[in-house]
Amino acid sequence: MTAPVLVIGEALVDIVVPAPRAPRNGNGKTTATPGGFAANVAVGLARLGVPTELVARFGTDPYGDQLGAHLFGNGVQLAPGSVDPSFRTSTATATLDPAGVASYQFDITWDPPALSRPRGCPAIHTGSIATMLEPGAGAIRKFLQSVADQPVTVTLDPNARPTITPDPVPAWAAIRELAASSDLVKLSDEDCRFFRPGASPDEIAAELLSAERTQCVVITLGGDGAIGISRDARVEVPAPAIEVVDTVGAGDSLMSALIAGLNARGLLGATRLSGLTAEDLREVVDYAVKAAAITCTRHGADPPTAAEHAAKWGS
Repeated sequence: MTAPVLVIGEALVDIVVPAPRAPRNGNGKTTATPGGFAANVAVGLARLGVPTELVARFGTDPYGDQLGAHLFGNGVQLAPGSVDPSFRTSTATATLDPAGVASYQFDITWDPPALSRPRGCPAIHTGSIATMLEPGAGAIRKFLQSVADQPVTVTLDPNARPTITPDPVPAWAAIRELAASSDLVKLSDEDCRFFRPGASPDEIAAELLSAERTQCVVITLGGDGAIGISRDARVEVPAPAIEVVDTVGAGDSLMSALIAGLNARGLLGATRLSGLTAEDLREVVDYAVKAAAITCTRHGADPPTAAEHAAKWGS
């Protein structure tokens, strides 16, 4: 594959505030590091050897310069208009608890440049705040509708962000609409509890798989691993035992590895996951869970390279 995967969404700077008396979480210091759902996924894909183009919007202020250097340094292409000198770069404040788990507050504006699919692009990925915050959310909905008949696989990762969408009912309705245009949907157990309180992961997966296009749902379970559910298979993959430094960017790292694993099996593009077997599903989810585990052993959103993954897990 030479044409890039297209990733659409927020690129911002994570201001990570460590938990009191937890020196392993940033050595007690507040840090500012490049992040944002889309930037993290794009970097994760590039580090795993998948050509990637990012559609985002950030400025040329100090935070924007930090973001740009990070993205270019990791081989991520930027779509035209992603860097805007008139734009103030967004931030997310991630406050860690003693276990290294992050909660977020956002200072963000989301108004993307014009969206178009690069020639030959095999997959489009979006999610998180970008699919909920206007005016960008509306632009994404229209774009996904415009490529519905094109030979491209669409993946979606709708993170629960109560500070952005405090009412889960309309938020879930918006997710269902986007999921109907997506081949794979990934959620965390926290997302499930917020959007669909009282529903089991299998019930939520069944809801999403009722859409004609959706072929696969992956639900992550934190330290317990992840579940992968397709129309023909269900797999449970445990997480390896690790010492968690923090969870910043872990879900994004897992998402990158899901896309990379599907790409390695020739399941992106016009195939739209057709031919996905139970063995494929287990191996792809296992690969992704192990990528997220590596990220959790490091400070901030720092996804592994393909070589680091292979050295750690032997695959």
